[in-house]
Amino acid sequence: MVLPLRQAIYFHSGTRWLAKDQSLLVKLRKQTGYSFTNCKRALDKFDNDLKQAEAWLHEQAQKDGWDKATKLQGRATSKGLIGLLQKGNCAVMVEVNCETDFVARNAKFQQLVQQVALSTMIHCQGKQENLSTYIKSFLGAEELAQLKASSDDISLSDQVALAIGKLGENMTLRRAAWMAVPPNFFIGSYVHGAVATNILSPAGTVCGRYGALVIFQSLQQSPRSSIAELGRILGQHVVGMAPLSVGSLQDEHRVDKETKMMAQPFLLDPSITMGEYVHAQGVAVLDFLRFESGEDLEMADINPAQHSVEN
Repeated sequence: MVLPLRQAIYFHSGTRWLAKDQSLLVKLRKQTGYSFTNCKRALDKFDNDLKQAEAWLHEQAQKDGWDKATKLQGRATSKGLIGLLQKGNCAVMVEVNCETDFVARNAKFQQLVQQVALSTMIHCQGKQENLSTYIKSFLGAEELAQLKASSDDISLSDQVALAIGKLGENMTLRRAAWMAVPPNFFIGSYVHGAVATNILSPAGTVCGRYGALVIFQSLQQSPRSSIAELGRILGQHVVGMAPLSVGSLQDEHRVDKETKMMAQPFLLDPSITMGEYVHAQGVAVLDFLRFESGEDLEMADINPAQHSVEN
């Protein structure tokens, strides 16, 4: 058997490894993603007990991650991704930051964003019961850090430390928001600048630089456009035009009309206002939320620690 040079150094003549031992090493490496050196060290330490070796590797990685996180704490994290996840009558948006676009494009960082979105979704689904109106709520960095990761019984802050240990950059959980609606309401969503990834998210999380959620209600028995497509168009407008409030058609002559969603020119047809477009579609927009990665939260008029129920 001819081994690649990278593996061959671990199977030198001084240590007679059997085919079974080599198979365990390859399996542990594949399961954990840790280096061959560390995997062999773990197997030697626990006499080829795969389960104990894997547990020890995770413990060491967690410790190393927290050590590195402590050293990197305070370094600016102005880059990152928005993660958007929608399931049934509930949708969440999260923001996770890092230092560079290079890491933001890394699969491990994208997996972290997906994990944060999924944990927020589980939190959201546990909060909604017998809704008579919609809910819009925010989670700040401290609350996010305490949420449990869905795959393991560890916190999201531990997951961030692991990612820091693997990628070597400071990372922060910045904010999350979730919306839930009763059966007669709908949530539209849109992500702009979606990242190209080979990672298949089992939960369906989409990551990008901008994200929007829009709550709307049908005023007709059958809306003229499909709900999913209409929701995407509404979200696209919110991302592109960055309104600060919903407003109404009557706001068209106000000085601050450019900040009122209904008075703004419709993104896809500036000859009409957004209010005229939604009226023609037989729907009413009730609320929306827009995230931009790295934006100034004060300028965005968002208090991430605030919780609210809107009517």
